[in-house]
Order: sequence, then structure tokens, then C-alpha cells
Amino acid sequence: MPARIRSIETRVPDTVLPQDAVRDMFRAQPGTSRLAQRIIGAAFDGSSIDTRHTVISELGGAAGSGDPVFYGAEDGLIRNPGTGVRNDVYAREAPALLIESARAALEASGFAAEDVTHVITVSCTGFFAPGPDYVLVRALGLGTDTQRYNLGFMGCYGAFPALRSAAQFCAADPGSVVLVVCLELCTLHIRSSDDPDSIVAASVFADGAAAAVVSAREDGAAGPSLELDAFSTAITSHGEADMAWTISDHGFEMVLSSYVPHIIGEAITGALAPVLSTVAGAVDDPSGTVDHWAIHPGGRSILDRVESTMGLTEAQLVPSREVLRTFGNMSSGTVLFILRRILHGDDVVGDDRDGDGSRVCAMAFGPGLTVESAMMTRRALRP
Repeated sequence: MPARIRSIETRVPDTVLPQDAVRDMFRAQPGTSRLAQRIIGAAFDGSSIDTRHTVISELGGAAGSGDPVFYGAEDGLIRNPGTGVRNDVYAREAPALLIESARAALEASGFAAEDVTHVITVSCTGFFAPGPDYVLVRALGLGTDTQRYNLGFMGCYGAFPALRSAAQFCAADPGSVVLVVCLELCTLHIRSSDDPDSIVAASVFADGAAAAVVSAREDGAAGPSLELDAFSTAITSHGEADMAWTISDHGFEMVLSSYVPHIIGEAITGALAPVLSTVAGAVDDPSGTVDHWAIHPGGRSILDRVESTMGLTEAQLVPSREVLRTFGNMSSGTVLFILRRILHGDDVVGDDRDGDGSRVCAMAFGPGLTVESAMMTRRALRP
């Protein structure tokens, strides 16, 4: 059997951020210019996001026992803590989301802890060692000989190298069971700024975790799965300065240029050609031959550009738009949130909930600009 995603489970923090409330919070900061206030309004109102989630309870109006660290509910001021303070919160908050999502995915897959042979963790929003991979081995009771890999600082496309590696492990050893977990706490790096690129980033990023179990074994749960058929990597001819993630004294600074949708529109046809070529007729008619599309929602305008460039229907981007609307952009884990909807038959196009053999094209992009893509086949039931 080919390597398949046998389960995907997701988790988000408890604190919900209504998009209009966060917009008003940013616009109310002292010293914000009139131009910045207009940009904030346009970016937040045009994001197609209703809610996001954060590990920072202060942003939801909760008052702590001491001085505010990120946001003061009484004075309405966004603070600017140092990178060490932000990273301390990452180290404290990350394990619970990692463990909850991974445990749920493992249970849904039908495999036991002793079956897991590899753990791959993905994150670009914080650091600690022993790292997330170690946390999962200890917390889930995995074997101490479990092979562990941590993919860091790749940004929004990080799930794809992880899934590709999982498929390669399964090809090398068909008995492998690989646990992949993406965890991002993007809101830890929130800051008030008049810079347009920073404002755009602040209007879309959110926190969340997603875990997937990949295996070619014939046992486990007899539920739906996603065969991992092909992967491709591309780097655009320009755009290196339009998306970047750097470490400063006051957190990680995200550059997300408003020019990114244009770059994606120029590059996507060529970037997707290698995976589309694995499906007969898909290069010439991607919308008609590929049923489901899991496009990373870096923002509404990016989804709009992909839809128009590839000739997709509105229905084919419902999974991506719904994840954006309800969760925002959670960096590397976001595409797994979308694939989970497709895996379980939510928003399906081209077949019913029990349909078998439909094709899935997934894509994400990140610093570089790097474009990662994959072709998958949705199987309703394990044979």
C-alpha cells in the first residue's frame, strides 16, 4: 500500500479573538497615524476572517495577577515584551496543544503508541530544547528509540516537507508509522506598528496545532485516508523580500507584502505543473480533473488570485476559505486544518461523503518565496 494520511486532528487555544475587536484594538493605539488607521481598517475588514485563536488570554480581555505583558485591558495599550518573554510563553503553552492534537490523531488512526516509529514536528514561532519532538515521546509514551525530527523556521509551507519525509520513511520501511505535528503560536509576536506589511501580518496570523498520522501499513482504523501521491517544490524568480521571518529584540518580525498575491498568481501555474502532470488532463483542466483543493489561505486576496488563475470554482475553495474565516492563518498547520475537512467529507466537491478515488491538490507558500505542493487521492475506506 502507498503511504497515506490515516488521520488528522486539530486543536486551537481557548481564547477567541473576534476580528473586529482586534481591529479596534490596533486602531486605538496612541501615536497611530491616520494613514495607518485606514490601512488597519482595510486590512482587517478585507481579511475574510471572523475569528482567530490565541494563547494570550490578555488579548481576550482577561486580567492577570500582575502587570500586563502583552495587552492591558484597563488602559487598552498593546505592550512590546522582549523576545525572551515571548519565547518563554511559547515554551509554556506549546506542549499542551502539541500533546492534545497528537494524542487525538493517534487515537483516530487506530495505531497504538508502541506502533509509532518516527515523530516529525514543525514550528517557526518559538524554540526550546529538549524540543517538541521530545515532549511528544515522553507525553505519549512512545518508544525511547523513536526517530525524531524537528523542522524549524520554514513558515507556512512547513507541513509539506514533513509529509514528504513521512512518505519517504514509509517507502523505505513499509512498517513505519509516522506522527507529524505542526504547532504555531503566531500571536506571541503581535506588535503595534504603522508599517503596512506588519499591519497585514497582524490582521491574519493566529495560533493552532494540527497532527497527522502517516503509514503504509494495512492495519489501523478502517476510515477515510489520503494517499500521498506526489510532491513538488519551487522557488519563485522574485519575492525574497516580500515574505520574511526575522528575529528581533522584541519578537519575530513577519514581513508579508501586499505584493505576494501578485507573485503567487505569476508563479502558481508553473509551480503546480509537476504534481498536476501526475493526473491525466490536469495541466490543461485543473478544475475539471482535480476534485478538491487545499490552498493555504495566506490571505483572502491570495485565495482569490489562485481561484482566478487556476480557473477553480467557488465551491472548490470552500475548505480553504472556511478555515481562514474561522481560524485565520496558523502558518504551517493551516493546510492540515483544510485537509481534515476534505478527509472527513466536509465541503466535498465531485463526490459524496463516501466517494472514493477523488483527487486532492494541496499547496502552501512561505519565505523565499517557496511554493510547496502535493497531489493526493482521497480514499473513503481502507481496503
